[in-house]
Amino acid sequence: MGRGGTSRSAGALRTPLLAALAAALAVTGCAADGSRAARAPSPSMADAPSPEATSDVDLCVSIVRHWSREVLDGRGYGDYQSMGMSGGQYDILREVVDAARAARRRGTRDVDMVMERQAREGCAAWYRSGGPGEGPWR
Repeated sequence: MGRGGTSRSAGALRTPLLAALAAALAVTGCAADGSRAARAPSPSMADAPSPEATSDVDLCVSIVRHWSREVLDGRGYGDYQSMGMSGGQYDILREVVDAARAARRRGTRDVDMVMERQAREGCAAWYRSGGPGEGPWR
């Protein structure tokens, strides 16, 4: 066969091969350019509620509670800025740690509950009175 016969049979093989490749890409979710094809979200994702924003008080409580535990256990202490706290949060931290130490001395079994309650009360009062002031230290 000459050159024409070879190109005709190569062309005849190429068309079904390209069709099979396109079908395989469609099944795997890839487009011809190699990118992922867009997919609809799964029903469980579409029905899930969006996450709620964390309140200032809850964020304060979380930070104060974390660092109170660290300080109480002797694993760390630094200035309020290295802890990512404002001066007001740091004041609350010191009150929480003092209350937790006193609870330990009295033999209170659930010091974590004391810290949680003290942090929540302190943060709620702090934000009720305005929270951080003009400077980052307040």
